[in-house]
Amino acid sequence: MLRLQPILAGSLDTFFDRVEEFFSSLAAIRWGWLALALLLFLIYLSIRSRAYFHVLRAAYPTERFQFRYIWGAYIAAYGFNNVVPARGGDLVRLVLTKGRVPNSSYPAVGSSFLVEGVFDLTMGVFILAFAFTQGAFPKPPDFSKLEAFDLSYLAGHPRFALFLVTALAIVALVGFALLSARVKAFWARVRQGLTILRDRRRYFREVWLVQLGAWVFRFAAFWFLLEAFEVGGSVRNVLLVLGVNAVAAIVPFTPGGAGVQQALLVKVFAGAAPGATVAAYSVGQQIAIGAFTFGLGFVLLVALFRIRSFKEVIRQGRQERDAERAARAPAG
Repeated sequence: MLRLQPILAGSLDTFFDRVEEFFSSLAAIRWGWLALALLLFLIYLSIRSRAYFHVLRAAYPTERFQFRYIWGAYIAAYGFNNVVPARGGDLVRLVLTKGRVPNSSYPAVGSSFLVEGVFDLTMGVFILAFAFTQGAFPKPPDFSKLEAFDLSYLAGHPRFALFLVTALAIVALVGFALLSARVKAFWARVRQGLTILRDRRRYFREVWLVQLGAWVFRFAAFWFLLEAFEVGGSVRNVLLVLGVNAVAAIVPFTPGGAGVQQALLVKVFAGAAPGATVAAYSVGQQIAIGAFTFGLGFVLLVALFRIRSFKEVIRQGRQERDAERAARAPAG
């Protein structure tokens, strides 16, 4: 534990130094490009939520539910993921989505999240393959030298990283086993959430291609973010940023991958722009996206779901669970 403290303290100091550099460079930001980037990012999330809506329609073909609620839950979850560690926003999405799809179940809705990962995996492999061939992107063994606590510690302690991955896998398997033992229909519900994957043509048409269309807007959004902070938009630079995001998604211990993104971006764009500019961009893009999506997500929580806090979402989920248990009790 004593060895962790100086590493963590140094990582936090570096992060807050870059936050300070960002606020000191506000006057240099091209606000028009920034506003356009955020609009494009919202379009990206909206199109992606439409692909997820198709996943749910395949899982629940006889149920009627409105896209706007799925969209609202999707945006709110993304926003909360930027302020809550370990992807806590996904819990918001799970509760809100389950509450708006009649006769749905948590196992089915939860497993439906995995469908989006098929596209993310295929694009992630391509993007990381490109990033690692550019010379600017650090190789995995060099991650231990980066000023990001979670990434550098795991890279510098491969045995612990392997133990952590193994432990998480065992916990997940035990959890699934316990649930399957308690609820006979558990695995059937899990498969229900993955229904669209069994129809390859429908999956490719309604999910994969839709996500690809969304990815175009994401690409454009990061292009204009690079322009807004005067780093310079280009195909190469955007693909490097997307590569950084892919690595940060693998280590979701901090909100939005904070720390990991900044350390990698500073390393990747070293020499491409002045150090202060790169440092401001490394923090600025995450602050801009995080503040925008969190603010919009909170507005949608209030306007669409009449919910005013994260705790209220959790309380609503517990109430629905207790109501379902009570409804099953007489039958048992």
